[in-house]
Amino acid sequence: MSTRAHLRLALAQVNPKVGDLAGNAALVVVYTVQAADQGSDLVVFPEMMLTGYPIEDLALRPSFQSAVLDQLSTLADDIKHAGCGHLPVIVGFLDQQNLKPETLGVPLGNPQNALALIHEGSVVATYAKHHLPNYGVFDEFRYFVPGEESLVFRHKGIDIGVAICEDLWQEGGPVAQIKERNAGLLVVINGSPYEQEKDDARLALCSRRAREAGCALAYVNMTGGQDELVFDGDSMIVDSAGVLVARAPQFEDGLMVTDLELPVRSAVVVDLVINDETRTIEKPLPSGIATRLDMHGEVWSALVVGLRDYVEKNNFKSVILGLSGGIDSALVAAIAVDALGADRVFGVSLPSKYSSDHSKSDAYALAENLGINIRTVEIEPLVAAFVGELKLTGLAEENVQARVRGTSLMALSNSEGHLVLATGNKSELAVGYSTIYGDAVGGFAPIKDLPKTLVWDLAKWRNVVALAAGEVAPIPESSISKEPSAELRPDQRDSDSLPEYPILDRILDAYVQGDLGAEWIAREGFDPALIEKILRMVDAAEYKRRQYPPGTKVSVRAFGRDRRLPITSVWREIVTRL
Repeated sequence: MSTRAHLRLALAQVNPKVGDLAGNAALVVVYTVQAADQGSDLVVFPEMMLTGYPIEDLALRPSFQSAVLDQLSTLADDIKHAGCGHLPVIVGFLDQQNLKPETLGVPLGNPQNALALIHEGSVVATYAKHHLPNYGVFDEFRYFVPGEESLVFRHKGIDIGVAICEDLWQEGGPVAQIKERNAGLLVVINGSPYEQEKDDARLALCSRRAREAGCALAYVNMTGGQDELVFDGDSMIVDSAGVLVARAPQFEDGLMVTDLELPVRSAVVVDLVINDETRTIEKPLPSGIATRLDMHGEVWSALVVGLRDYVEKNNFKSVILGLSGGIDSALVAAIAVDALGADRVFGVSLPSKYSSDHSKSDAYALAENLGINIRTVEIEPLVAAFVGELKLTGLAEENVQARVRGTSLMALSNSEGHLVLATGNKSELAVGYSTIYGDAVGGFAPIKDLPKTLVWDLAKWRNVVALAAGEVAPIPESSISKEPSAELRPDQRDSDSLPEYPILDRILDAYVQGDLGAEWIAREGFDPALIEKILRMVDAAEYKRRQYPPGTKVSVRAFGRDRRLPITSVWREIVTRL
């Protein structure tokens, strides 16, 4: 008997919708047919493919749990009726552990994050995720019961083990079990959200785990946006030495079909045999390794996909935003056009008596460059009515301008059916430099996880990309180079209230991303008084951030799902020594 055999493996890098059980199942059938047409021996779909991911408290709802199991049974039938019953399919789904009801300390209904192995119209095996992440954006101990058993099945003479996402990130566990069971291939299904530079960490992890398990490793990840999260694909295969064999493009749906030559280990005890006959492929398909995006290209793609899927999956027909002539609204408009097309993006210039001529002209120049609709709504009569009736002065007068703008955008949204985009950045949200019911209104905030310095960098990058493609640079140079200002009073500048953004962002990165205290930050050479001022502003603005719209996560630690602090707290960071 030969000691090596071939396997044509299809990894389906696809974009499910949370709760769309029938639609997700139909997607599985479509890609399974494609895989069969290409002569595949096994097709693999991402984590929680049948339900979408993350499903949050839907996992605890009995009606949802039973509907998923019904849909899984229907899916197995549909694959067979499509003429693909012979092709084994691995698909993520919501299972239920056989426990007594209302077990103390176990989520209601005993749900499990699981995968099903489907063959010839039936679910022939299942596996439940062992390691349940409970950090960052994940709350899986709230929703799932961990699995304990490994699964190794034989197909085409090759012993194939499985794991789910976090099982790969933790030491020991399923990977160690796969090594003990001497499998020839480890298949890992994932719902791994995007964050900056994560693709490098994934490759290093896959390579290390392949070497530890002593077998090739296939990693498949989903694509698309779900609320604040974006999934970037980046599916890959490495050999038993950890060398990259194939890699799918980032942020793109598709089927990656790869021919692998793997060891036959017939003496190993397996849980299930699908097909014990080995295969030889005379003309293997060429393996492809997709080019990686650079840092700015990754972030831009994440922002585009995040906005597009939020709009599409929630059935909005178009978006609307205020165009101030500044860099933030300009960047959001450019993202929206790349995500949806110019015909679905509507801009509104909302000048007050303090708005400069260049702010209005920059807004119109941006709209012309992008090819989007723009209109002007003069807010001064509305502001004057509020100021006169309520006798407003000072900060109250400034804020009413922002609130009139917000009310105007929401009114147009209600009248015309647009989704309002908020245009605030992470630096502003961190220190509370926004107005509740004013510039904070909206249904989605595309750049809420971008520091101001990255906003500028992305604007410059997008213009360079456009010029390189022979297109008009979308963002006016004056919007990039002008000093930031809310223009709510004469000669106002952001620097009146805040340090220069490069300094501010470094302090915020240490406090928000790194969770460092005031004394640690002071060791980097920042003025202690400035540190304490900024940190007080961040802490005091928690109530504002709770009321801000959702927006795409791109950093390691975003406001909202990642960083959760009490609104009411007397704890304050101070510098007591250096």
